[in-house]
Amino acid sequence: MTALRPPAPAPRPCESCPYRRDVPSGVWAAEEYDKLVRYDAETGEQPAAMFQCHQVDGDSEEGRVCAGWASCHGEDLLAPRLALIDGRIDSATFEAITGYESPVAVFASGAEAAAHGRTGIHEPGPDADRLIAKISRSRTDLRYS
Repeated sequence: MTALRPPAPAPRPCESCPYRRDVPSGVWAAEEYDKLVRYDAETGEQPAAMFQCHQVDGDSEEGRVCAGWASCHGEDLLAPRLALIDGRIDSATFEAITGYESPVAVFASGAEAAAHGRTGIHEPGPDADRLIAKISRSRTDLRYS
């Protein structure tokens, strides 16, 4: 049987996850932080797309659900419900997403995560620069201005 995509979240949010409280601000572009806020909406008003981990290219076979996203929004998410109905994920993956609990601190909402992340966009610090460099080595689908 072929594995369904995207697979369940990683055991912990990645070191550059925009939902993690300990990730420096300014790692991602403003439009990436804007996406986080949309998942704070009432379930029926949220985006229908799963939020993928930022560590790999958007169309990569290694893509998986963002662990920070699952931890922050969990059981209130629309996207996994639709994916389960459409057969894009199985019930075990659905449960792994909606019941996920992060072992590291994440923001309580997409708005909180986005507000933190945006503060350093125009002047990222050295820790943010290190993460940006690391991501740019592994991602081929990103463009920088």
